[in-house]
Amino acid sequence: MEKNSKIFIAGHRGLVGSAIVRELQKNGFTNLILKTRQELDLLDQHAVLNFFSQEKPEYVFLSAAKVGGIMANKTHPAEFIYDNLIIQANVINSAYVHKVKKLLFLGSSCIYPKLAPQPIKEEYLMTGPLEPTNQAYSLAKIAGIMMCQSYNEQYGTNFISLMPTNIYGPRDNFNLDEAHVLPAMLRKFHEAKNKNEPTVTMWGTGGAMREFLHVDDLADACLFLMENYNDSAIINVGTGEDVTIKNLAESVRGIAGYKGEVNWDTSKPDGTPRKLLDVSKLHGLGWKHQIPLDEGIATTYEWFKKNYE
Repeated sequence: MEKNSKIFIAGHRGLVGSAIVRELQKNGFTNLILKTRQELDLLDQHAVLNFFSQEKPEYVFLSAAKVGGIMANKTHPAEFIYDNLIIQANVINSAYVHKVKKLLFLGSSCIYPKLAPQPIKEEYLMTGPLEPTNQAYSLAKIAGIMMCQSYNEQYGTNFISLMPTNIYGPRDNFNLDEAHVLPAMLRKFHEAKNKNEPTVTMWGTGGAMREFLHVDDLADACLFLMENYNDSAIINVGTGEDVTIKNLAESVRGIAGYKGEVNWDTSKPDGTPRKLLDVSKLHGLGWKHQIPLDEGIATTYEWFKKNYE
């Protein structure tokens, strides 16, 4: 990409999209196309086609998606599969029709089987059943991967697909009905501390293991791969390190300064027992994450306090 290339970031106000915008601006890219949902409804096929026809972006980062935690996925599966399928289809097809030079599609580590061998290699895709609590979202993301690969095969496009691990950072969703585990913990401990509550209840046993990547590291990886990766095969993006949910809770509790006890509601689901990505392919290309987990949680908590008080 040239510094003045026309670059469209779909979903630029979200957690990942806003980080991609910051990363591009930091690296001197000046011709960014940013549209709010009111300005461009990505669920509207004709609106998306017209937008591509008028703006003619050269590069596209497709980070727009409907996302949420276990509860949101369980209670709104129809919205998760419909919204994501339609957004992906509209943007990917329009990118082909209007001859975009390259598109980067952001998938999810949720695409892999619930009981995949650990760490999870890219080739484990579609080798077993998905985690039931978020399979509607997962299937939508798998469809997005297949769409990119199919367009590459049939039309010679250059559409790449990244599979990030669990992402966190500034502009995350801290709504407890929709949040992923880390931002939900931050909010719970923060509010419990402010209200002097003696205990905080967390879902599950705490024994499940998860990997966490700061969104600024993901944005850095997106730019790196946009400039250095041109293959239909999916590629994992993560740290290659994981932590139990119980140990994560202890870290978050310390950073938030909460002194009470943590109770675990074992009637609630843990989700996938372990989800650690094999990132040897990405490391082999020369990219590694830079932000340690505790440092990332601390800066995210500072952002939360400034923006949610």
